[in-house]
Amino acid sequence: MSRRATRPAIALGVVLAVLATSAAAAATLSSTTAGDGTPAPALQILTLSDRADLISGGDALVQVVLPPGTAPASVKVRVGDRDVTGEFAARPNGEFEGLVTGLALGPNVLTATSTDGAGARITITNHPIGGPVFAGPQFPTWACQAGALDTHCDEPPVYTFLYESTDPAKTGLQPYDPQHPPSDVATTTTDAGITVPFIVREESGFEDRDAYRVEVLYQPGWPWAPWAPQPQWNHKVLIMHGGSCSTEFQPTSPPFTDYSGTLPASGVPVLEDSSQVGLGLGFAVMSTALDNSGVDCNPTLQAESLVMAKEHLVDSYGPIAYTIGTGCSGGSLAEQWIANAYPGIYQGLIVQCSFPDAGSTGQQIIDYEALGNYFAKALGWTPTQEAEVAGTGVENLPVPVDSTFSAYEYFPFVQPTAECPDNGLPSSMIYQPETNPGGVRCGILDWDINLLGPQSPSVWDQQEKEIHRGFGGSPIDNVGVQYGLSSLNQGDISPAQFVDLNTKIGGFNIDWQPTAQRSNADEPALANAYRTGFINEANNLDQVPIIDLRGPNDPGLAHDSYRSFAMRARLDGDFGTHANQVIWEGPFPLAGDLQFTAEALRAMDGWVAAIQQDKTSRTLPQKVIADKPATVTDECSDGYGTKLFGGLCGSTVVPVYGTPRTVAGEAITTDQNKCQLQPLSPADYKVTFTSAEWAELRRAFPEGVCDYSKPGVSQQPTIAWLTYSNSQGKVIYGGRPLGPPPTSTPLHGDSPAGGTLPAVAVVLPAGALVTRPRRRGRGPRPVRH
Repeated sequence: MSRRATRPAIALGVVLAVLATSAAAAATLSSTTAGDGTPAPALQILTLSDRADLISGGDALVQVVLPPGTAPASVKVRVGDRDVTGEFAARPNGEFEGLVTGLALGPNVLTATSTDGAGARITITNHPIGGPVFAGPQFPTWACQAGALDTHCDEPPVYTFLYESTDPAKTGLQPYDPQHPPSDVATTTTDAGITVPFIVREESGFEDRDAYRVEVLYQPGWPWAPWAPQPQWNHKVLIMHGGSCSTEFQPTSPPFTDYSGTLPASGVPVLEDSSQVGLGLGFAVMSTALDNSGVDCNPTLQAESLVMAKEHLVDSYGPIAYTIGTGCSGGSLAEQWIANAYPGIYQGLIVQCSFPDAGSTGQQIIDYEALGNYFAKALGWTPTQEAEVAGTGVENLPVPVDSTFSAYEYFPFVQPTAECPDNGLPSSMIYQPETNPGGVRCGILDWDINLLGPQSPSVWDQQEKEIHRGFGGSPIDNVGVQYGLSSLNQGDISPAQFVDLNTKIGGFNIDWQPTAQRSNADEPALANAYRTGFINEANNLDQVPIIDLRGPNDPGLAHDSYRSFAMRARLDGDFGTHANQVIWEGPFPLAGDLQFTAEALRAMDGWVAAIQQDKTSRTLPQKVIADKPATVTDECSDGYGTKLFGGLCGSTVVPVYGTPRTVAGEAITTDQNKCQLQPLSPADYKVTFTSAEWAELRRAFPEGVCDYSKPGVSQQPTIAWLTYSNSQGKVIYGGRPLGPPPTSTPLHGDSPAGGTLPAVAVVLPAGALVTRPRRRGRGPRPVRH
C-alpha cells in the first residue's frame, strides 16, 4: 500500500548537508573521463528521505544530481519499468527532485538517464508503513485502533488547526477554525526573523502500528511542498518524549508536553512548555507514541518509530537541518539510549530528571526489591541502617523512602503479569505460570526479546519446557555483590548484620518471584544488553551535545540525582572528558527550574547551529566540544529562571545519593550488571568476623565476591545501527550491523556515482566501527575510520 493511501509521506531527517548538496558535490565522483584526462562529473541519485534501504510507506523524496550542462528536460527517471519522470522537476531550491510514490514492498530499482548517455541506478528497499523496518518481527498480539484500515493499524492522517491567543487567560494552544478565524490570534517572530500569525497545523496519523503527531507553524491557504516549504519553518525539528518504562499492546497517544507526566507539585506553574516555544521559533515539533518509554521501553523500536516519522516529515515538509530531543524521566532514558544505539537521529539532547537506560537502572530496582523483602523479615535494623545499605543514608533524607517507593513504582516493569491489565490485552491472552504458560508476558525483558534474546534451554523452568521456547533473558545479576560493604567498614552496621543480610538476600526467578538463590544473568542476554544499548555505555554519545536539567529527587525519590552523574562518569570513562554534557541545577524537584526546558531549547539550538556551521576539518565529536557556546556551562539557578552562578549548586540543593551497588563497591557509573569475582579475604574488611560468621560468608559467596576494579562480565560497547531481521524477516537476536548506506552506481563503468547523502552517513552505521581500548579501564570502545 502506498503511503498516500494512509497518510502523506515522512522520513529520516537529513541534516543540513542535505541543503548544501549540489551538482558541485557530484564533481568529486566520476564514471567517465573528459578529453583532457580529468574526471568528468557523473550523474548521481540521492534518497533525501532516508537511507535507501530504510524507506517505508511506498514514497521516497529523491534528488537526481545532474552533471554541469545537463538539461533537466533531457533526464528520464524510472522505477523498474514504470516511468516516473513526471514526478521530477527543477525545483525552487535549485535541485532536480521528485517524490516517487507507489514503491512496491521490497527492493525497487530506480534509474535516471540523460540523453547524453549519463545514468545511474539505486535500489530503494521499501518497508510497510505498519512496520517493521529494522526493529525485527513485531509482537503478534496487537489491538489496532477503531478506524484502522488493516491489521497494521494503517489509517489516513487527520489535520486540525490550533493557535496561540493574545489573551493571557488562554494558556496553551487553542482550536482554530480557518473558516471562522478568531480575533485574538497572536503573532510570533521565528529565529529567522519571519513574523507570522501563531497558527499551527497539527497532523495526526499512524505508522509502525502506532500514532505519530507533527505540529508546525502553518498559514492556511498558502502552498507547501518539500522543496518549497512555507518560509516560517526553519527546517529544525523538536522531538517530545514520554515518561516511565513499560509496555503496551495497542496504539496510544504521542506525548507532547514537558515533564512527561512527572509534573512539579500541584499548584506550581509551568511558565513555558518547550513544544510551544519551539513552534514559535519556527521548529516543527513531533512525537510518536512509540518514543514514549511508558508504552515502549525498547531503544530499537523507539528509534524505528522516529526514523519513520522523520522520513515522513522530510517527504511532506522538506529536508531537516537538525533535530533536538527533549524529555524527562523515561523521556530522558529514550533520548540517551537511542542517541547511543542509533547516533544521528538527534543532533542535540535536552534531558531532565534523567535516566541513562533501563538495563543498568534495573540492577538498582531489583536490589531495592530484594532489600525490601529482606528487611520485612529481619530484626534489629534501624531505618538509618536500612538507608545506609540502600545508598540513601544521607543528611536530610527521609531514609526509608527511596528503596521502598522505587521498588513499588518500578519493579512491576519487569514482572510478566503486573502491567498486563491496562495494556490492551484480554485476560485470556495474559501469561499465567500455572494456567497459561504460553500467554503474553508483559514485562520489558520479554518486550525486548529481539534485543536480549531468549533464555537458553539449559536454564528453562517448567513453563518454558511446556511451551518449548525460552522467555526473554535477563541481564540482571547479584552474584558476588556484598550488600552493605561500605556501611560495614564504616561501622554503621555490625558484622553479624552484614553476614545475615548477604546470606539471606537471595534473588529472583524468571517470573521475578523471590528465590533463596541469587540472580544469575542469562547469556547471551547480558552481552546483548551492552551491544544493543539496553545498557547504555555512552560510547557513541560524544557525537551529540547534552544539556541535563537536574533538580533534587522527587518526594518519592524514584528519580535519583546520581543518574546525571552516572552518565557523566561514563562519558569520562569513554573519552576522558564530559565536555559535551552540561548540568543545570535548581531547587525545584525534578524540574530544577521552571524555565529550564524553554531556556535549554534556546541554548541547545545555538550550540547545534554552531556545530552545523563549523566547516573545519574537526571530527564531529571535536566540533561538539569546540563549538559549545561560552555561556553554556554547568550552572545553578534560583528555580525561577535566574542563573545564580556557573557551576553546580552542590549537595545542599541537589544532594547526590548512592545505590546498593555503590555501597557494595561499584563506581557511580553503575553499569557493571554482573561483576567479575575475586576470592574472599579477611584482609579486605576493616572489621573482624567470628569463625562462625566467616563460615557463613563463605557459604554465601562460594564463587567469590565482586571485584569492581575490573570491567563487568560481558561488558562491551554498544554497536551502532543494528537491525534485528534477516532477509527472510526472521529475528536476529542481538542484532547485526546494518552496514554502510546503499549508494547509486553508474549505468556504464565501474566507479560509484554517489548515493544516500553523507548526512545519513553521519549516523555512522555499525559497519564503520572497530574497537580500541577504552580509557580508565572501562573495556573497549569504538573508533571510527
